[in-house]
Amino acid sequence: MQIILLEKVLNVGNLGDIVKVKDGYARNFLIPNKQARRATKEAIAEFEVRRAELEKAAGEKLATAQGQGEKLAGSTIQIAQKAGVDGRLFGSVTNADIAEAVNKQGFSIEKSQVRLPEGPLKIVGDHPVQISLHTDVLVDVTVSVLGEHV
Repeated sequence: MQIILLEKVLNVGNLGDIVKVKDGYARNFLIPNKQARRATKEAIAEFEVRRAELEKAAGEKLATAQGQGEKLAGSTIQIAQKAGVDGRLFGSVTNADIAEAVNKQGFSIEKSQVRLPEGPLKIVGDHPVQISLHTDVLVDVTVSVLGEHV
């Protein structure tokens, strides 16, 4: 399906690009989330009229994400979990747990923005984690998992 992107989408394209994606991805994700529209002649003409407005909104989103990223960068998030004597956790620390802990510190992120390259954290200690505040803003934080001995 040919679509026109209304904002930058990771691994797809930038604002204003006309790209071809799989029908289901466009119909079930991009179009309902207002990230794209079908690339009809009318939609392309309407986009050209609104281009400056959309670019300004995208710039404001990026500036907001960069400001939030500067405050969040390098911070340490502490999460306490039950652990055994050897330092392994009963269960794990997931991206949802990390997002909840970051939100308690006054930031607003979703669990889908937390990047865990090696999967959920399963041992006590400090772990580097990335948080994607915007497609162009990636922030490194340290998650310190504290063990509560049972």
